[in-house]
Amino acid sequence: MPIDYNKLLEFAVQTAFTAGRLTLGYYQAGVIPDKKKDDTPVTVADRKAEELIRGYIEKQYPDHSIIGEEFGEINKNSEFKWYVDPIDGTKAFIRGVPLYAVLIGLEIAGESSVGAVYFPALDEMICAAKGTGCFWNGRVCRVSDITMLEGSFVSFTEADSFRRANREKEWRCFQQTCYHTVGWSDAYGHALVATGRVEIMLDPFLNPWDGGPFPVILREAGGYFGDWSGNETILNNEGLSTSRVLLPKVLELIERNAKVKT
Repeated sequence: MPIDYNKLLEFAVQTAFTAGRLTLGYYQAGVIPDKKKDDTPVTVADRKAEELIRGYIEKQYPDHSIIGEEFGEINKNSEFKWYVDPIDGTKAFIRGVPLYAVLIGLEIAGESSVGAVYFPALDEMICAAKGTGCFWNGRVCRVSDITMLEGSFVSFTEADSFRRANREKEWRCFQQTCYHTVGWSDAYGHALVATGRVEIMLDPFLNPWDGGPFPVILREAGGYFGDWSGNETILNNEGLSTSRVLLPKVLELIERNAKVKT
């Protein structure tokens, strides 16, 4: 039976929206976070939103795999794999900053095929499925048409992450070469690339659920999401978004500076 990508996309969008509206009940409400083993925060909103998303997937697609930030993986052997981050940007969420997102992505036989990213506090939805194009609040969106690094805006999440990932030389070169670097962070940076508002987003650390929806979203928007070597994947612990035009220049800058490390 042919895969109905539009039906899967509609499901992902509605699920992300519903989970996002749930999080707003806890947003700017003085929620006290807990600390996970890796010292990152988690809140009741994270857990409730992931429970909701998992419940929807399990009811609609009981044989599919689910890989979530808070509750792990089920049905590991399915070729349909949903990646779920109920609140990407929990640090922003607990400080009342509106750049947090609900992320839902679907891989089919290893290919990123459906993605929905919802920013509840901004009421922005960015979504795509294989062959459908990319949409920002219902309108088709594309990556920027800027062709030179010197005219590019570069986004990032945490400045110190480049040092911890041994990527300081690369980061300094982006700062020196590109027009502007600005910390519009986490999922919002990748969404800005997909909608043409920023040219490059650099993530030297990335979990699979942090990137779940983005390969198909960037691909359908005319761009690229993957690792820092040009592989479209969410499994190599790093993330990069940019346009297809800029990608060779971005990769060349990264490779050139990686080679000169001492």
